[in-house]
Amino acid sequence: MTDKRHHVYHPGLGTQLAVKPFFKIGEVAKLLGVKPHVLRYWESEFPSLRPKKNPSGQRIYARADIEAIVEIQNLLYNERYTISGAKQMLARQGETPLAPPAEIPSGPLPQVLADLKTHVHELLALLNRMPIP
Repeated sequence: MTDKRHHVYHPGLGTQLAVKPFFKIGEVAKLLGVKPHVLRYWESEFPSLRPKKNPSGQRIYARADIEAIVEIQNLLYNERYTISGAKQMLARQGETPLAPPAEIPSGPLPQVLADLKTHVHELLALLNRMPIP
C-alpha cells in the first residue's frame, strides 16, 4: 500500500517571493504544486485567503496570500485536517499563517548543524504553542 500523503516543501519559494511582489493564480498553482481550481475552492472556504484582482479580473496573489496558502496546504495535506478542522485551527491561531519553511542551510558542516539545531528548537517552540486537535 502506498502512502498518499503529500509532502509540502517548496524549495526556493522564499527566493521567488523576494524577486516578484505579485503572482497570478497559474504561477501560484505551479509554485505550490496545486491546481488553480483548488486555490479558488480554498478562497471560498477560508476567509483569510482573499487575493486582490487586477482590472481584468485576474487574481493577484501577494506574499501574505501565498503564505496563507502554504499554511492551509500544510494543515490539509501534512497535518491531515479536514477543511472544517483547518478552519478551526486557523481561527485558534487568529488566522495568522505560519512562516513558510526556511531554506535548507548550506555551508560548513558545523554551521549547518548549528542552523538545523536552531530550526528544530523553533519548531519545538511552535509545536508547544499549538493546541492538540
